[in-house]
Amino acid sequence: MKYYDFRSDTVTQPTDRMREVMANAIVGDDVYEDDPTVKKLEAMSAEILGKEAALFVPSGTFGNQLAILTHTKRGDEVILGHDCHIVMHEVGAAAVISGVQLRQVPTVNGNINPSAVEKMIREKDIHYPDTGLICMENAHSNGTVISVKNMSKIYDVAKKHDIPVHLDGARIFNAAKALDVSPNEIASQTDSVMFCLSKGLCAPVGSILAGSQDFVEKARKMRKLMGGGLRQVGFLAAAGIVALEDMVDHLTVDHENAKYLAERLSEIEKVEVLDSRLDINMVFVKFHKEVEAEHFVETLLGKGIKINGPEEGEYRFVTNYWTDRASVDNLVDAIKNYI
Repeated sequence: MKYYDFRSDTVTQPTDRMREVMANAIVGDDVYEDDPTVKKLEAMSAEILGKEAALFVPSGTFGNQLAILTHTKRGDEVILGHDCHIVMHEVGAAAVISGVQLRQVPTVNGNINPSAVEKMIREKDIHYPDTGLICMENAHSNGTVISVKNMSKIYDVAKKHDIPVHLDGARIFNAAKALDVSPNEIASQTDSVMFCLSKGLCAPVGSILAGSQDFVEKARKMRKLMGGGLRQVGFLAAAGIVALEDMVDHLTVDHENAKYLAERLSEIEKVEVLDSRLDINMVFVKFHKEVEAEHFVETLLGKGIKINGPEEGEYRFVTNYWTDRASVDNLVDAIKNYI
């Protein structure tokens, strides 16, 4: 059976061109820094983001946690939004790997109030931890994008107090498309940024962590400490190069398909589309009817449609390169029939 997968944009398969370049990639041992293909990917990524250097890492969570480990010392405090990916979906890794605590700022649709951030910055006191890092997320994993203006205000606060800023930019290219700005405009409001090649950009594996030359040199050693020193990684980096060359512009289509999905779902009685969080390729809905989650998911699976169960009462449907209007219609019809 052919399946249509709306669980996430992480489920994307590599394109034919990616498979071809992976098979023919020129590679070397990247721990010795002699893999030309990964070097090309890192240089491309740094240039796109307007940063001095970049580093290939296995995953987005790895990249975020590597950034925290590189920026902070044990016992530091990290300020970030209460509903960001680092807090919600990274398994408490910051406590385990970096030995830091997370001080969470309440957000509104992912937006952090800059004055609230400033109030949480610790004074110098024997009883207080040091504020070692501020983290932002854009695009946010709740489906929204954060304005460059908001990010700039937070970055100004950080510079005022000499605190580095890291951006979880797993979907930074989605954010750039939604905001109609270049990725480096977003990245310019941060000291380091991570983005994923393996979500909507369709590469099979990998993310990028970028920042200053000094930051990346330190992060390279910390990557080895975390078990992320890879060898002939050029086979993966080759797909990442294609992702940057071929896939970024297609994200606009993913966004359009998500809006189409939202419009179709809003026609169904007892389905509420959370349209305030419809900036990128994600559609969040609530059902105003008793729905047994496991049965619902299994029923759709039987029709060749993969979805996740609800989180905090919300279902999330994600469009990607491999979902078209016909697959969206199939999903809507299946949900309508079930409801």
